Amino acid sequence: MDSGQARTDALNRLSAEDRGRLASLRVAFGHQSVGYDILAGVEDIARVTPALKLNIVESANLSPSPGITHFRAGKNEFPLTKIDEFVRVIDGAGAAAPDVALVKFCYIDANPQTDVRGVFAHYRDALAGLRARHPRTTFLHVTMPLRTVQTGWKVRVKNLIGRPIGGYADNAKRHEYNQLLRTEYGGRQPLFDLAAIESTRADGSRMTFSANGQPAFALAPEYTYDGGHLNEAGRRYVAEQFLLALAQATQPGQSR
Repeated sequence: MDSGQARTDALNRLSAEDRGRLASLRVAFGHQSVGYDILAGVEDIARVTPALKLNIVESANLSPSPGITHFRAGKNEFPLTKIDEFVRVIDGAGAAAPDVALVKFCYIDANPQTDVRGVFAHYRDALAGLRARHPRTTFLHVTMPLRTVQTGWKVRVKNLIGRPIGGYADNAKRHEYNQLLRTEYGGRQPLFDLAAIESTRADGSRMTFSANGQPAFALAPEYTYDGGHLNEAGRRYVAEQFLLALAQATQPGQSR
């Protein structure tokens, strides 16, 4: 059995209650390109797991019907616009306020010059306001996706001559943001740790590198076709974890 099929089988072990709840959820998902990869993975899973089929619609007007309504949030490289657009869409939903809502940044939203603490503060304040205004909606926080990093003999050479290593600086900034998110919400509010998933290989090991003497993480190369977007195996794996996160976040008694 291939690894993608084996991972999808994990969803078949969800309880009937979990599957029924997933099918009934109204989810709002603001994102950009990697979000399309994740939703393509959801569609891959639906083809082999009919009980988990979800209606997927692209629209900034949220549907009152069950399914995932997704929309392009803001502009790439300007993460604050993504937060503000997400707030606008959720606040404008009225009676169609979703059961679950999430906004996902792109890897391109972080570079060595990004003020990730400022981005996080804007996100934290915006989400606190949304939670106060929409107490029936579960907000699922999402870590920033990663890119691959340079590996092999060139890394050793660059270390010797003091040259920057491809992917390290950008991923270090993504890791910094993700650590802020984990510290703020981990164990207290629902968190979909996309970065942890992307950096975990099939054997359970992690793609790591050293950033300023501290470990940070990178996208596992077997999950991507271009160093950032997800290939078929990667998108199915991430989509499975996404659906499991939705099921867990909406279980009775979970914090919101």
